[in-house]
Amino acid sequence: MSLPLFSPDTDPGPSFLNLLATEQMLDHKLNNTADAKKSVIEIDVPHGTTVVACKWQDGVIMAGDRRATSGNLISHRSMEKVFPADSHSGVAIAGVAGPSIEMVKLFQLQLEHYEKLEDRQLSLEGKANQLSFFMKSNLGAAMQGLVVIPIFAGYDIHAETGRLFNYDVTGGRYEEKEFAAVGSGSLHASTVIKLGHRDDLTRDGATELVLNALFQAADEDTGTGGPDPLRGIYPTIAVITKDGYESLEESEVAQKFSQLSQVV
Repeated sequence: MSLPLFSPDTDPGPSFLNLLATEQMLDHKLNNTADAKKSVIEIDVPHGTTVVACKWQDGVIMAGDRRATSGNLISHRSMEKVFPADSHSGVAIAGVAGPSIEMVKLFQLQLEHYEKLEDRQLSLEGKANQLSFFMKSNLGAAMQGLVVIPIFAGYDIHAETGRLFNYDVTGGRYEEKEFAAVGSGSLHASTVIKLGHRDDLTRDGATELVLNALFQAADEDTGTGGPDPLRGIYPTIAVITKDGYESLEESEVAQKFSQLSQVV
């Protein structure tokens, strides 16, 4: 048995699904490139979209829209994308919904397991490294299109400051100094945060900033869901300080959005 060799115009790349489709095309002697592209196997699975995080004077704040999409369809309008990792850290996810949520649950379990064994929490640096390991373990699935991209943030008790980390699909971990954004609307969201971020941001100021970032991203990106007062659906926002992880009540987020909409 020999390895299959492909010409540049028929190379399926790293995708196993594309390999199957290419083999099928070769068997039927489909030489037309346009027909070949049309026969590639496509599976629409729910994707979570835009999440953001930024530092403020007492810690970090994380936020995510609530929309999940399957291709050009809205598959879920109230998906949660921001989760507590433990009492002093959180993780926000963008990418394919199923593997993303599964990774968060395994990450939470790993941190809880360590805390019970050692009778202390893992350092924030160690937590960031652990999530990097999960990302690297998912590389095979990511090469098949099941991409997961998280943002990790927390309060470093030893350094007495909030910290946040960005990742790539290979497990690369990068600490950000001010803010991070991932997902389909991340370009627009990060621009809003970049223009409005200050080191002396208060809790209210940081909340308004991330809410505005998601609002503007939703205005430009169809994959990002904006606040929906009719259905009572608003972005998930979590604040992490030395006192721990706190998820803002939906009523508080709705009030902030009401104030923001008057300004915008």
